[in-house]
Amino acid sequence: MDKKWWVLTSVGVGTFMSALDGSVVNTVLPVLREELHASVAGIEWVATIYLLVISALLLIVGRAGDLRGHKRVYVGGFVLFVLGSALCGFASTARVLIGMRALQALGAAMLANGPAILTKAFPREQRGRALGAQAMFTYLGLTTGPSFGGWLAHAFSWRAVFFINVPVGLLAIALSLHFIENDRPERTGETFDFGGAALFTSGLVLLLVALNQGHAWGWLSLKIVLLFVSAVVLLAAFVRWERRRADPMLDLSLFRARVFSGATITALCNYICVYSVLFIIPFLLIQGRGLDAQQAGLVLTAQPIVMAIVAPFAGALSDRIGSRVLTTTGMFVLAVGLVLLATFTAHASRGLVAAGLAVVGLGVGLFTSPNNSALMGAAPAHRQGIASGVLATARNVGMVLGIGIAGAVFTTVLARGGADAVPHGAAVSLYTAAGIALAGTLAAFFTD
Repeated sequence: MDKKWWVLTSVGVGTFMSALDGSVVNTVLPVLREELHASVAGIEWVATIYLLVISALLLIVGRAGDLRGHKRVYVGGFVLFVLGSALCGFASTARVLIGMRALQALGAAMLANGPAILTKAFPREQRGRALGAQAMFTYLGLTTGPSFGGWLAHAFSWRAVFFINVPVGLLAIALSLHFIENDRPERTGETFDFGGAALFTSGLVLLLVALNQGHAWGWLSLKIVLLFVSAVVLLAAFVRWERRRADPMLDLSLFRARVFSGATITALCNYICVYSVLFIIPFLLIQGRGLDAQQAGLVLTAQPIVMAIVAPFAGALSDRIGSRVLTTTGMFVLAVGLVLLATFTAHASRGLVAAGLAVVGLGVGLFTSPNNSALMGAAPAHRQGIASGVLATARNVGMVLGIGIAGAVFTTVLARGGADAVPHGAAVSLYTAAGIALAGTLAAFFTD
């Protein structure tokens, strides 16, 4: 097998594991709470800390990859990820587990240099295919995590959820060391922007905490308002700081390219919609239809299965015809799928819900690979790491926004009561997501 396909294999494993561990613990949180004798609020941080740390560090490690070499950062990330996973498995208290999850997330953030490695390993005419396969690994990890975590905990122990990463990670490290070429960036005299990193990390963490806790604390509560205001002030200061730096952490000139800025915006819209679905549909199926968790999980697999099939083909097709047609079509199909799901909420069978999810998966599959290829292709070679960080940050912020928006709409409708509150709340949430998908369709159409 050609060397570049081994590179794709090692990056694919890292992508899958990083995405998987973002969602794999969700189904075992009740078990963790019982065995580690923790409160509900305390044990939720096992999931939350991973999201916060990885999101806050994505741009930083992307920039580090541009300055120090993507392979060095990537392999170092794998080592930290495997070490963090092993220590999570040995954790005896909730506090220790949360701390080791932070270490695991640091390693996972460093793995986000994967797209930069693939962009260098594959020629331009095969870039879409490679990034399409990587997108497939991302979505498979994110969507199979809950069911896989539940199975491991049931068949073995909650510790197996973390220990499973160790042998797979060690194999991936060996593949990465052997097949990924060493990349030594040219000495340009650029230094790391610690001030920009501090401002961005602080602002993004406060923003994510506000979005993550808004439902629990109240969107208009003093704590949430202060978090939002502080986040805006810090992120505005970050932009001003970066504009004055000769060697900024985030080169804002990248966003002057319409392809780069448009691809970032549409990626954000896409992930908001995807996570709105992943948040709302389980409520509809379990509370609204009376399905158990296993039955609901089976219905939900329709989306990642279709997406995984379509994404590599869409990536290969984008190598031949470009990205614009595919990204625009994908976002429009996603909007159609969301409208279908919204109309199916009242009386449709689980088969029709699965069909709606399949349409959503088709749209996501058509969109993701070409959009990733367009974004990475719009960044110069010495900015590939930071471009990877922007792409991954859009995914994680979209994840939090999707859950936050869908949750806010859903709970608002539920508060009004009524016999059909659950299906009606799900429908309104899905129609809202469809509107965001249509906005993304327009953004994709004008991205060229």
